[in-house]
Amino acid sequence: MKRKGMNPAAESAALSVAHAGQEKTSMSISAYIARFRELGLLAFIVLLSLGVQLRNPSFLTWENISDIATNTAILSILAVGMMLVIITRGIDLSIGATLALSGMIAALTVSHYPGLHPLLAVGLGIGIGLACGIVIGFLVSWVNILPIIATLGMMNVFRGLTFETSGGKWVSAHQMPASFKGIATGSLLGINNLILIAIAIYLIAYYFVSHTRTGRRIYAVGSNPGSAEISGIRSGRILWLVYSIMGGLSGLAGVLWVSKFASAQGDTASGYELSVIAACVLGGVSIAGGVGKISGIVLGSILLGILNNALPMINVSPFWQNFIQGAIILIAVLVNALVKRGIDRNNLMRRKI
Repeated sequence: MKRKGMNPAAESAALSVAHAGQEKTSMSISAYIARFRELGLLAFIVLLSLGVQLRNPSFLTWENISDIATNTAILSILAVGMMLVIITRGIDLSIGATLALSGMIAALTVSHYPGLHPLLAVGLGIGIGLACGIVIGFLVSWVNILPIIATLGMMNVFRGLTFETSGGKWVSAHQMPASFKGIATGSLLGINNLILIAIAIYLIAYYFVSHTRTGRRIYAVGSNPGSAEISGIRSGRILWLVYSIMGGLSGLAGVLWVSKFASAQGDTASGYELSVIAACVLGGVSIAGGVGKISGIVLGSILLGILNNALPMINVSPFWQNFIQGAIILIAVLVNALVKRGIDRNNLMRRKI
């Protein structure tokens, strides 16, 4: 409203100040959410766990917590690679097929050579996954095929190779030596091997993205590819690297999966890539690229693991389980979008100043 006696210049200045104040408030809220997002997610996990515990006292027992951690380990390992891919504005829909192919070849190998050392089986799986990732990285970085198209096509290729390799048959538990099944079912100091492997992967990934030049370049490529190229960063090599890492982790996950369930099938982990992407989104990884933290995807994976374990324990219908998980993921996407919009507005205001 125009004040009586105020000249146009003063009125314009007052409106500018008021608008700037509104922008500052909006930016501060977005910055606050971005800064403490992981704490909010952790608080939600705690409240959810306490709520489920009230409905079912067996939820927070040590045995059930150990089951949640074990069942979430493979998901969390894959989430590390997917985070790096999404940070560079990409996506990998082939990880389930890569996992199945690596797991099948490893299972067939140990069934024919029962005396093979478990570490060699793990190395074989990682090598196959790495080869798959290198192919996808080449298609994305040098042939310039869109990631969603390249990975969707290779997903079908890898899945077909899995069926062809196995002849359409399964590799069952009695065909696998105990040493191979012990990779995922064994323990050290009372802690399951899957959990220990996941922790090791996270520690390595944290150091990589936080304390290495290559890790910082991954974020630079995702934040602004054009500026990254101008500054001398070879985006093609970075893209090739992240898809290769994703492939290697998928290969590792394939061996762990087959070892854990003592079964290798052609349709193993079909659709599992959607759960991995969901864990990343819940953890605050931006689909637009350039944003993502290791701590966030840890919490996102834990939240998914808790939901998968808790909802059946409180007798929630399978149909409502899908609804609840989908709603939580949608809310996380909306929060990420609002935070990014606020941060982008903040950066734009700084440039104007």
